[in-house]
This record gives sequence, structure tokens and C-alpha cells, in this order.
Amino acid sequence: MKNYLKIFILIALTSPIFALSGEAGTALKTDIIRAEPFADAKTVGNLSKNDSVDILNKKGAWLQIKTKKSAGWVRILSVKRGGTSNANGAQGAIDVASGRAGTGKVVTTTGIRGLSAEDLKAAKFNEDEMKKMESHTLSPIDGQSFASAGGLSAIKMAYLKGAK
Repeated sequence: MKNYLKIFILIALTSPIFALSGEAGTALKTDIIRAEPFADAKTVGNLSKNDSVDILNKKGAWLQIKTKKSAGWVRILSVKRGGTSNANGAQGAIDVASGRAGTGKVVTTTGIRGLSAEDLKAAKFNEDEMKKMESHTLSPIDGQSFASAGGLSAIKMAYLKGAK
């Protein structure tokens, strides 16, 4: 039964009739392609640096991708959204390591990964949402009461001295 499921999935992912139209991407590094979005899931293939991929889905810190050779899940930080670039390879590695990638050099984290540069540029201030967020603010006295109820106590620490 499992073999039939594997065959169906393989046909679905490779057939033009069933293929999902995904976003283009490029592998930033070599990684393992997994059957499911888990670090201990079965290996179904390998992703090599600079491989072109179709991004089919996103789940948490994982992307479902399709390459010429296989399909499955890789870590989100292994793939750059968009096509390949002719950028300097050393600079690209530095940008990825520092969190700065893309033409705008926007610093990204896993928490906002999945938002495109256009999404970030198009973001608008929402006063109603800010008011909702601020409604959850506690006064210092309320914060101290909450901490005391949880058995926490304040301690004073010296500031770190600046480097010479």
C-alpha cells in the first residue's frame, strides 16, 4: 500500500496535470530533501548549491520543493526565493551568514521568513492593531505583582563596562 502512495505522489508531482505552480527558488547550500517537514524524516533526495527549485508550499521552518531529480521538504534557510543571480559567490555567502540577502540587503530572520521584500515595503501602519497590542501592556506594579505570584524576585546587576 505504501508503494502505491509513493507512486501516486511521484506521478502527482511530476505530471503537468497535477503539478502545483510554485515560486522559483535557488538552493543556497547543499541539503537533504526529506519526505516530510521534520529533521528525522526519511531522506528522498539531495539538494546541491545553486540548484533551481520550485517552491510548492511552506510549513513552519520548512519549504516543500520540487527539483529536476526529486521532490520533498528542505529547511527554509537552504533556499533563496527568486531566480539565480550572478552575484559574487563570496559576498553571497557573507550576506547569508549575516542575515543580509537580496538586493535591498534587508536583514531577515526565520520569524519573518516567507515575507517577500514587496510585502515588507508595502507594509502600512495600522493604528487599531497598535492599540490592541498596547492594551496588553502592564504597569510596573502589575508586572511586579505577577512576578511575585510566580515566585520571582528582582535582582540588581551592574552594567557591563565598555571595551577599552
